[in-house]
Amino acid sequence: MLRPLEVAIGLRYTRAKRRNHFISFISLTSMLGIALGVTALITVLSVMNGFEKELRQRILGMASHATITGYGGKLTHWESLVPAAMQHPHVLGAAPYVEGQAMLARGGNVTGTIVRGVLPKKELSVADIDEYMVIGQLSDLRSGAYGIVIGKTLAQGLGVSVGDKITMVAPQANVTPAGILPRLRRFTLVGLFEVGHAEYDMAFALIHIDDAARLFRLDDQVTGLRLKLDDIYAAPAVSRQLSNAFGNRFWVRDWTQYHVNFFRALKTEKTVMFIILTLIVAVAAFNIVSTLIMVVTDKQSDIAILRTLGASPMSIMLIFMVQGTLIGLVGTLVGALGGIGLATNVETLVPVIEHFFGVKFLSPDVYYISEVPSDMRWPDVALISTVAFVMCILATLYPAWRASRTQPAEALRYE
Repeated sequence: MLRPLEVAIGLRYTRAKRRNHFISFISLTSMLGIALGVTALITVLSVMNGFEKELRQRILGMASHATITGYGGKLTHWESLVPAAMQHPHVLGAAPYVEGQAMLARGGNVTGTIVRGVLPKKELSVADIDEYMVIGQLSDLRSGAYGIVIGKTLAQGLGVSVGDKITMVAPQANVTPAGILPRLRRFTLVGLFEVGHAEYDMAFALIHIDDAARLFRLDDQVTGLRLKLDDIYAAPAVSRQLSNAFGNRFWVRDWTQYHVNFFRALKTEKTVMFIILTLIVAVAAFNIVSTLIMVVTDKQSDIAILRTLGASPMSIMLIFMVQGTLIGLVGTLVGALGGIGLATNVETLVPVIEHFFGVKFLSPDVYYISEVPSDMRWPDVALISTVAFVMCILATLYPAWRASRTQPAEALRYE
């Protein structure tokens, strides 16, 4: 049990002006090292969280939170499913879609793409496509007009601009007396979007759902229903509940299944960065070992006197643990406060630094995300602070144990 005597002596050793100023310097650098490590770790993870959040919003601005499809890849009488899906309290919107693969050609430029047929008004209830439109609007897609909206990067690759004609080649073929011929349809480019993710900007196209149904020969069928939820993190649970409600007659999937590899890669990168930056805190924590060993050597006579007066080895050990723990506690608290302050003001500080030095860290000509986002999460702050503090406590064990092994007679022999 930790008694006031050990705390009092440990605090006194920490506050005292030592004869050996080098020990005080090492204590200060250990404290600053821990503070800088914790600050850096909180700030970097917050920035990574910010980029992850920004990418998730951009991806889910185009992708669906959940989808309802038939097991054969087709869905009939979708109109009757919309009211049933909307009855779920987490579902905010539902829209039908037709999706298939095709090739787009313009002159000698040919590229494969995913084509999605949508109802413009209903699509806006499940996607934020209008926020990413560079030219035109989704409402420019009209049934029978054969208009198309593609990504800005894809348009540059095809060498087209709004108003140009694009030839779409569907995988379904026409059987004619002359043989089997591919299905071709000329579309007029009516709009461009830029999401900031290559999966959509380079290989994705939107057309009206009626035009898509005729192109892919679905008649009155659709590929499925896209759902928008009020909480994207509840998507797996909502998908299971809807599947059970429909008696497992339909295939209900959520966004975590469609983009599992991408977000798993982001999570792995964040974990690796956490481990790497934790090593900075570990190095600073190990400086506490050096500090306490030098203090133990400097205080040999004091330890011997305390042992002579009746202090137990455990009491001696606790004295030096208090000293090392205090260094770690102050460093961790200062680092946590610095990290919180820096992480919450990154979006303000970075433009100031860019203006002062006349540089642009994320040029909009190169990067889709040109600002440095930050998303500080309290669980991350708690985890980082706890790990740093535990490291500091562990660093005190060996020096404190060595102090407790001091023999009074040996220590006072030459005094």
